[in-house]
Parts: sequence; C-alpha cells; structure tokens
Amino acid sequence: MTARTIVAVSGGLNKPSSTRLLTDRLVEAAVSELKARGVQAQVEVVELRDHAHDTVNAMLSGFPSGDLKGVLERLAGADGVIAVSPIYTTGASGLFKSFVDIIEKDALTGMPVLLGATGGTARHSLALEYAIRPMFTYLRTDVVTTAVFAATDDWSGRADDVNPLPARIRRAGREFAELVAARDEARPADLYDDVPSFEAMFSKL
Repeated sequence: MTARTIVAVSGGLNKPSSTRLLTDRLVEAAVSELKARGVQAQVEVVELRDHAHDTVNAMLSGFPSGDLKGVLERLAGADGVIAVSPIYTTGASGLFKSFVDIIEKDALTGMPVLLGATGGTARHSLALEYAIRPMFTYLRTDVVTTAVFAATDDWSGRADDVNPLPARIRRAGREFAELVAARDEARPADLYDDVPSFEAMFSKL
C-alpha cells in the first residue's frame, strides 16, 4: 500500500479547543478518503500552543530553534498539510499567523493544503478566504477548493441544514486526499540545515 505523510497544524490556544476538534475531524476525513484510494496515511498533529515561545524567538531572531526546527522540517517534507486556526478580530490568531510567517517561502511550494477555521459565529466564515487562504497562496501551496469553517452552532448540527458541517468536512477531505494521493514522491531539500540555535546566537552577544 502506498504511504503518505500528513502534518496537521492546530492553532487553538486552549485545551481542549474547538480548533483541535475540527483538526481531528479533518484528519479523519482525509485518512478515510486516502484509505479508499489504497493510500496509508501517517499523521502528525502539531499543537502550536506547545511551540509558542520558540515561534516568538524565531520571529525575533529569524531562525527556528528547539523542537520548532524539527516541526518545520517535517512540515516541509510532508505530502500534505492540514492547517486550522481560530478566528480572532476577523483574522487568524496571532500565533497561527506568526507560525506561517516563519515558514521558509519555498518550503511548501506545490504542497496540498486543507484549510479550516473556527469561530463563535458563521459571520466570520469569510475570514478563511480573505485572511487565511492568501497566506498559503503566497507560499505557492496547492490549497484545496473547499475550506471548512465551524461556528459554535455547527457542532450541535443546527447551524446549516443545507450544507451541514459533516458534509463539508467529507467534501474537503475528499478533495485533499485526491491531491495528496497524486503527489510526487520527490522531497524538497532541507531548508533548515546549518541554522544556528537561538541560544548559540545570543551567547555571542
């Protein structure tokens, strides 16, 4: 059976969080669709809150350090990325945006990406299109057409009778799986080699 690697990035700030819940649902849909295509998926879920300090350090120094460097390397070497952020003040969370900002500009070129977001009300759903999708378009990723926004009411099944959340998740998972299954085996060069540690740089000051 063919194998593919998926890295899922959850930008939720709380534990538990609806952002992580949506991340897990999107992962399940993608894995199920890949299995139907004879593809075995190996999944790593990254909680950005666990790397918040290293992300800030990387913003300040220009270089990733600690466990964050490994996360970025595995992200660049994956066959597909699922990225989910909470929506705050009509945009992605600051932590999610900062994480995207420290990704090398060529690291995800051509990468299949499935986007998701969570918020208190469906009125913020377009933030996926005007605030989050452009970030990944800039990185030249292959973003699937269907992005999934989950408002608080979606989890109860009452928010959208015409296009309920489970149906949106399944459709997005199918589109993502099609891209991942067709992805070339070639991997990009390691863009994070020879990067000095944060501690080493500041020990010279």
